[in-house]
Amino acid sequence: MSEHVWEQFRIGHGYDLHRLESPPPEGMGRPMIVGGVLLDHPTGPVGHSDGDVLYHAITDALLGALALPDIGQHFPDDDQRYKGEDSSVFLKEAVLLAREDGWVVANLDTTVILEKPRLSPHKEVIRNNIAQLLNIAHSRVNVKGKTHEGVDAVGQGLAIEAHAVALLVRVL
Repeated sequence: MSEHVWEQFRIGHGYDLHRLESPPPEGMGRPMIVGGVLLDHPTGPVGHSDGDVLYHAITDALLGALALPDIGQHFPDDDQRYKGEDSSVFLKEAVLLAREDGWVVANLDTTVILEKPRLSPHKEVIRNNIAQLLNIAHSRVNVKGKTHEGVDAVGQGLAIEAHAVALLVRVL
């Protein structure tokens, strides 16, 4: 191992939040997609892309570990190319940027906070989706679901948020 261990590891934290609304014409909500999984719910995220809060948080965690600008700077919401875009595109780009700079994801820990629907029935599929996009073993990806127990906009079912922490290791 190098004399400077900090040159071998990078940690990044990502966070995202989206307001939840009914779909058009009542509101501006999109279908609720979390970790690439379409969840059955009467409201969905308001966003420029598909609004996948978890993929957005993971993308920001990777970009943060690389000390690069955040997802909004890489994929601005005023750029029509990204309108309705599948958020896996953003995550794939962050993975590519990491690999090009000699980094791979060692492990990823995520938390999705929403009142409903429950994530438990979907966690394994979400973990598999993420592991595939990051090109790492399923065992190196964790997805937790939490509620805000009725507190604030998330707790009232008006928003969804996600956190992600990524550990990158040098491979070159």
